Amino acid sequence: MEGILEFWNMIWPELGKGLLTTLQISVVALSLGLLTGIPAALARVYGPAWLRWLATAYIELFRGTPLLVQLFVIYYGLPDIARLLESMGMSGQFLVLDRMVAAYIALGLNSGAYQAEYFRSAIQAINVGQIMAARALGMSQLQAIINIVLPQSVRLAIPAWSNEVAYMVKYTSVVFIISVPDLLARGQFIISKYYNPMEILITVGIIYLIVVLGIATGMGKLEEKLRIPGLEIEAKRV
Repeated sequence: MEGILEFWNMIWPELGKGLLTTLQISVVALSLGLLTGIPAALARVYGPAWLRWLATAYIELFRGTPLLVQLFVIYYGLPDIARLLESMGMSGQFLVLDRMVAAYIALGLNSGAYQAEYFRSAIQAINVGQIMAARALGMSQLQAIINIVLPQSVRLAIPAWSNEVAYMVKYTSVVFIISVPDLLARGQFIISKYYNPMEILITVGIIYLIVVLGIATGMGKLEEKLRIPGLEIEAKRV
């Protein structure tokens, strides 16, 4: 037991730093996904044809291609475009991204595509009669969407959206490929230092499991608190 505690005390400072980085990336990516997902969902439901097409193209692109490919294109591909622009006499330095920024953008855009579908389903679950009633009371369509549809749809989307929160913590593990010092990357560093992969990988896996279970429990309580009686969307939690 003393040996286990001693080993834990040696590795925890590194793993703790990695866990903080993982959580930071998760929060930023989920926030970015929310900022892109809700407008994309609204565009698909209420937008004109050209805007629906753009929203659909974004959603299908990021849902239909591997996250790792998206990360590589943003981190390694954009600098190639920057060099091409500079060879043509234009500035392209803004396309050369820091590895953390690349991780935020790749995970955020990927998450936004999935969140858009969660919110689209929730928006379409709202009876269109509510918008008609709001218009009859003098509201514009935009006011009806903001004040009537969105508050309900956000609450209805929570069961599906909570899955995305849990998934995001696990998805962040891909960023160690571009040397972001997340939980998995810190674990790989410890493995190279102490040469005990099994113990470290099991420990990292247990940390991920504890975090995901904590998120699932918290989101379940939030779902119960915000549930709209008589207007629920059935969703399976993974």
